[in-house]
Amino acid sequence: MIEIYNTLTREKEVFHPIEEGKIRMYVCGPTVYNYIHIGNARSTIAFDTIRRYFEYRGYEVNYVSNFTDVDDKIIKAAKELSITAPEVADRFIAAFEEDTAALNVKPATLHPRVINHIPDIIDFIAALIEKDYAYESNGDVYYRTRKFKDYGELSDQSIDELEIGASQRTGAEQLQKEDPLDFALWKTAKPDEISWESPWGKGRPGWHIECSVMATKHLGDTIDIHGGGQDLEFPHHENEIAQSEAKTGKKFANYWMHNGYVTIGEDDEKMSKSLGNFVTVHDMVKEIDPQVLRFFMATTQYRRPIRYSEATVRDAQANLQRLRNTVENVNFRKETAVDTLADDEQNIQSIQTLEARFIGEMDDDFNAANGITVVYELAKWLNQYIEKAEVSAVVIQHGLEMFLQLLAVFGITFETAELLDEEVDQLIAERNQARKDKNFARSDEIRDQLKDQGIILEDTPQGTRWRRA
Repeated sequence: MIEIYNTLTREKEVFHPIEEGKIRMYVCGPTVYNYIHIGNARSTIAFDTIRRYFEYRGYEVNYVSNFTDVDDKIIKAAKELSITAPEVADRFIAAFEEDTAALNVKPATLHPRVINHIPDIIDFIAALIEKDYAYESNGDVYYRTRKFKDYGELSDQSIDELEIGASQRTGAEQLQKEDPLDFALWKTAKPDEISWESPWGKGRPGWHIECSVMATKHLGDTIDIHGGGQDLEFPHHENEIAQSEAKTGKKFANYWMHNGYVTIGEDDEKMSKSLGNFVTVHDMVKEIDPQVLRFFMATTQYRRPIRYSEATVRDAQANLQRLRNTVENVNFRKETAVDTLADDEQNIQSIQTLEARFIGEMDDDFNAANGITVVYELAKWLNQYIEKAEVSAVVIQHGLEMFLQLLAVFGITFETAELLDEEVDQLIAERNQARKDKNFARSDEIRDQLKDQGIILEDTPQGTRWRRA
């Protein structure tokens, strides 16, 4: 059974879905004013891996992840680029889709946009005003934070601690609030900003309200899992709970999940756009195999921080190559395998035992680090098996399918290499003959020639095999 660390209760809990065999999952998506950096990608990859594992375990996952396409940062970017805010959003949504596709992230079941939910947001805010959880002030609408008795529970903060921080804020907005802790649901329009008509005048939504509206609209008043980065615990997710539960009178999410940061440098500083220490995925995938970046992110337990450096990426690259080599080795050996052998059942049982161990590790709050360790063990088992004098096609096929299935949980897939063209095929045959004739000069010459064409030869006890550089 799957156990999840629930941020709300700060302990692991056995996962029980609202509806048997189905999962309603909402993950906060990006604010689309720039390319995503690898800190953003960490959250996207972590929850894609979690989704994939749920599907591997047989669940049907309704996965909703929003695009914040109305925001101060988008408005600022629009002015700098001399285009409209929706055009900024369209540009960077397309970039997000391109970058995440390169990282083999599955598209969400639905990617709702704020701009398409303005009437729903207005209705939601009106309901909060009617219930006396919100109030209008000079065209802005604020949420009465103190009225929600459990405020601060998710982030484990008392209302008194929060009040001390809020009381230090200054500015015109603070003067029109009933309480420094109150937060904006609707903001009155400023000149030349994108806005919509509402009962409180022209304006636009606050940041926090959008996710409450889109999650409940598309997944229901109570959802199974709400996820996002650790930095969203407070105030964003805290405010989502307050808004949603005040409106519906029901528990908003049964399990809250938060992924750790990506850190950089000797001081393990959090990577963020505001600190200016980020590397965009858009730039990285031009220099690094996207599969390597995916593997680097997906194989760390999602709650743990990830230290980004050239060394850690190189380690991921080497480990991924080991796994790719295993697939190539097994595919090559498959050509000389016999149909069946007497010990097939015993060997298949060994493979199934490793799968059971993988499930045990991943069921423990999606412990990807331990899960990939089991995959390494399966790789070792397969490489040892194919060194035997006789191997069974049944065992090889079962082991390879299992190996690829487990790797797919991490979003790793190995494409079948293209067939060699006739010229290269002839060169390999010529080289094999040169080696038989002990013409090693010609053999080396052909090896170098093929290397220049991106073909790496490997001489094994089973014959010469190749891979692309």
